[in-house]
Amino acid sequence: MKENVVVIGGGASGLEASRRLRDLGYIPVLIEKDAVLGGHLAHWNRLFPQMIAAKDVLDPLISDLDGIKCFTSTEVVSINRLKDTYVVKFSNGLSAQVRCILVTTGFQLFPAQKKQEYGYGIYDRVITNADLENYFNTGKDERVMNPEVIGFVHCVGSRDEKAGNRQCSKVCCATAVKQAMEIKEKFPDAIVYCFYMDLRMFGRGYEDMYLKAQKEYGIRFLRGRVSEVSEDINGRLVVKADDTLLGKPVKISMDLLVLMSGIVAPEGNANLARMIKVLPGEDGFFSAANPVSDPCLSTRDGIFFAGAATGPKTLPETLSEGRAAAMEIDAYMKRNCRSKK
Repeated sequence: MKENVVVIGGGASGLEASRRLRDLGYIPVLIEKDAVLGGHLAHWNRLFPQMIAAKDVLDPLISDLDGIKCFTSTEVVSINRLKDTYVVKFSNGLSAQVRCILVTTGFQLFPAQKKQEYGYGIYDRVITNADLENYFNTGKDERVMNPEVIGFVHCVGSRDEKAGNRQCSKVCCATAVKQAMEIKEKFPDAIVYCFYMDLRMFGRGYEDMYLKAQKEYGIRFLRGRVSEVSEDINGRLVVKADDTLLGKPVKISMDLLVLMSGIVAPEGNANLARMIKVLPGEDGFFSAANPVSDPCLSTRDGIFFAGAATGPKTLPETLSEGRAAAMEIDAYMKRNCRSKK
């Protein structure tokens, strides 16, 4: 008889892990709190650095769900230990008794309105990276109307002691460059600025994308934090920043400002941590037993992690950890079966 495995989170990592678990002979029970599967990937337009369509990655994941029990708009209500199994109850009234639980809860974006100096929610022409990605997908956003000057603010809520989020979000720099190139394609005559602290273009092809943004797209990169955003009498944004390379302040009038909201732990992690009895780290993300050699293992038997549940990840890393977690679960199941004989 095939065993069930509960997978909490229907984003890229949860979907990939579920498909691999099914192929290994298990019945994944995939729980997703949102109404649709795919997580953040479902709302993205193109992916850096090759600028491929996000749907080309997502479609194969969500079109291959035979043998997987998927429940959307569903949350975990309780998890209780019963000998060597876990009894997991869901908000839809169903429950499952399993030996393994895989946590793939992903991340959420820092709420940009908390950085009041940037004016999100105050000025109409200040939007977030998620808002802009939605515009790329739909072509509809009244705030994006033939802008002549556009700015991108990196690290909004990341590497920010005051915001309570010291870590780097890892993918924000590359996302900002990608979106700057995309908006330039939409509005070729626009002047586009990127305000950054430093550029962390660590992946293969990332640096090439950055150089292309400068040379072929004419994106202007200014090193320095934005200190204040206001609105002038004509309704244009006035952005003040310090250019740390030139050692002087700058003030630029703009028609659109995009805030690159950083990656933070989901609010639900704290409650889930109490259920699985695995404490999250100071940053709210879960901590693996050994982040170097065993990134998918928790400190508790039968509890596994994958993807951004343990911190900011790129999409390739997220998918890879989904596959690795499935293999770890399979090994755990077989090891326990042998020990009982």
